[in-house]
Amino acid sequence: MSKLWTKIAGLFSNRSLAGMDKAGNRYFTRKDAIDGFMKEKRWVVFKGEEDPTSIPVEWICWLNGQRKKAPTLEEMMELEARRERVKLNVALLKKEEEERRAKEGSSHIVTTRTGKVGGPDLKSFIQQFPDASEGDRVGETSGAMDGMRNSDESETDKKVHQQQPESSEPTGSGQSFRPGTWQPPT
Repeated sequence: MSKLWTKIAGLFSNRSLAGMDKAGNRYFTRKDAIDGFMKEKRWVVFKGEEDPTSIPVEWICWLNGQRKKAPTLEEMMELEARRERVKLNVALLKKEEEERRAKEGSSHIVTTRTGKVGGPDLKSFIQQFPDASEGDRVGETSGAMDGMRNSDESETDKKVHQQQPESSEPTGSGQSFRPGTWQPPT
């Protein structure tokens, strides 16, 4: 019981205030000798309800040991002002983008009332693909590798494949591309 009491008393006696943030949270540090090494303990005492999301990034870095020195009040105010400037710049860029889209007339991306970007215009997306009558050949030429070709491969496909020169380098315009047919040089 006395060991527990001395530990609790030690928590309050040798701690030092490292700083305070805008929300009123206080940050403390204490140095202890553990196994002959000086270890520094850092912690936060929340003002009011314990809300870890109320801790600024700079203080999180200090608590985790990523910073050696605690952030100063001047540094915190400077970073807060910078964040506000960035927010204003982002708002200006969004406004300019909306004005530019309004001038163009037709926009392909739909923005909802909540400010979220909608999906693509599906009608223009579908128009990119050929009609179903042209797309019927896709099933015929879908063989991936020579060893795995279907026995019902058309004669024209066999002739096109035989006419292609065997090369160790990939060549062609992409029209005769067959996935899995090219092998790296040995």
